[in-house]
Amino acid sequence: MKHHNPCARFATDGFAVLRQYQTPAQVDALRSEVQRFIDTRLPALPREEVFYEDKQDAGTLKQIQRMHLHDPFFESLTVDSPLHHLATELLGQAVRPVNLQYFNKPPQIGKATPAHQDGYYFMLEPNEAVTLWLALDDVDEENGCIRYIPGSHRRGLRPHGRTQTLGFSQGLLDFGADDKQREVVLPARPGDLLAHHSLTIHRADANGSATRTRRALGFVYFAVASTVNKDQQRRHAQLMQDLRTAGKI
Repeated sequence: MKHHNPCARFATDGFAVLRQYQTPAQVDALRSEVQRFIDTRLPALPREEVFYEDKQDAGTLKQIQRMHLHDPFFESLTVDSPLHHLATELLGQAVRPVNLQYFNKPPQIGKATPAHQDGYYFMLEPNEAVTLWLALDDVDEENGCIRYIPGSHRRGLRPHGRTQTLGFSQGLLDFGADDKQREVVLPARPGDLLAHHSLTIHRADANGSATRTRRALGFVYFAVASTVNKDQQRRHAQLMQDLRTAGKI
């Protein structure tokens, strides 16, 4: 499907929406591949790659990290793919694939995603990266659609601190009413693609639905010209140790 200059909106607002990026048949195939991955690949993954709302309940799976490193199908989606080329176009420079994540907010127990900037996690110099978020379910205000603050990518990183949200360990410390008033709420249908810059502030509410999941795939690409600060690697290692000590992974 043709889209009206998503690069222009991405440059201005720090995010863009490509409706019906995938057809219903493509979305069905993706859902099947995700389930195959969960059934066949998940048991062998390192525990720091898989997060549950309740570690004792497999039905509460909420996040899988780096799927492209563990399965040829998901590697083909991520590396030298249409999504890879789209990320290059949006960022306006060469990019390299870093992560393919599966996200879910299980019904009733899927927690809110705190307001944050992906770039705080990435710690890139310069902080140039893009996340492509592909909806696999209907996602709306009831089950936790994404909310963006337009133009926030042009104002640098804001202060972050530790949260209690597994998988989103850092959140904005100074997120307030003024920010909420500026939010753009973006519901998505299956196959819709949302793209945002690493400095764009965004968040999502909890899943308040009694029955509906909120599944998506997230593709992360770093600018080739950007380098990762070594503090980020040390911080990630400490976080993983903290989670293991707390029995969360």
